[in-house]
Amino acid sequence: MKQKPFHTSNVLLLSFSHFIHDIYTSFLAPLLPLIIENLSLSLGQAGLLSAVHQLPSLFNPVIGVFADRKGLVRWLVILAPTMTAIPMCFLGAVPSYPLLMILLFVAGISVALYHVPAPVLIARASGMKKGRGMSFFMTGGEAARTLGPVVAVGSVSLFGLEGIYPVAAVAVATSLLLYFKLEKIEPPEKKAVRPSFFSGFNEIKPVLIPLSGILTARAFMHSAMGIFLPVYIEQQTGNLWYAGAALAFYEAFGVAGVLSAGILSDRMGRKKVLFAALVAAPAALALFVVTAGPVRFLMMIAAGFAILSTAPVMLAIVQENAPNNPAAANGLYMMVSFAVRSATIVVVGFLGDVTGLSTMYMICALAGLGAIPFLMRLPTMESESDSTL
Repeated sequence: MKQKPFHTSNVLLLSFSHFIHDIYTSFLAPLLPLIIENLSLSLGQAGLLSAVHQLPSLFNPVIGVFADRKGLVRWLVILAPTMTAIPMCFLGAVPSYPLLMILLFVAGISVALYHVPAPVLIARASGMKKGRGMSFFMTGGEAARTLGPVVAVGSVSLFGLEGIYPVAAVAVATSLLLYFKLEKIEPPEKKAVRPSFFSGFNEIKPVLIPLSGILTARAFMHSAMGIFLPVYIEQQTGNLWYAGAALAFYEAFGVAGVLSAGILSDRMGRKKVLFAALVAAPAALALFVVTAGPVRFLMMIAAGFAILSTAPVMLAIVQENAPNNPAAANGLYMMVSFAVRSATIVVVGFLGDVTGLSTMYMICALAGLGAIPFLMRLPTMESESDSTL
């Protein structure tokens, strides 16, 4: 059987668009202190803004079915950077809280319109190397989360909170670049079944249930480190600078994990790479708690590498198992991911309040081991039978 080629230019272009798009989605957190002061918001009102921004993720399956039926996957990816950047760059200019919520909801819709179909294009452009393509794509997103706050603060320094809208020009240029340079890659074959929510669910069901279990177990570790790491380090050292630096190193090695895991999974097999990551992550997290000094630092970055590395592998699995409903399947997967992540953050925070952060980390490490039984239930993909080291 002839192997489908890896379209490097398309993969790199889509990964770059992911980087640009997600820089704008990361504006809210660094701008929030200024917005609170500007509109005299309470902390409760501020917290609700993030929920409103993420609320459209619940409609991911509907967006996926719509994209599959109408053949709009490419157009949604082209337009989304501009559609996201414009409302995000006007956050500081709105005069009222209700208008602010509307802007964030509109931006949230655009975020969903990008993240549901973009992995479909990556999968098509990657040919037989879907893991490699997903690694490049997810690296763009992880890098944006690291640099986005710097861009936001720098933009405010240059233009002021109410005047950062010129920064949206970069997103407009990215949309134009995608329009002129993103090659059209047709689906591998005509769809035998009309795309729908139910056909998408039936197609992905054998892997969605195990992946949901893995996502849940992983979410405990992801929330513990991604949300509460700065708080834990500050409590341990009394140094806020150390706390910020720790999170930066954690994210940086997470980018390395994202970049390498998908590529390795093309050669070694998806399940083997997931198994290595899902065993290493709880072990590194537990050792991070009980060690000190340089060893603790090494365990922290090892946890970042392992915890975050699973994302491109699971995205590749979703696309490999949904040839007839790729966007709908990705929408279902992302909806589950959003729901699990949102609920787990609340649970992990409650555990931290009740037991203390050190005990909470150990509980999350034990919860992380719960991913292994679900991994064992994950069907072996046809592509894995031919994988070699």
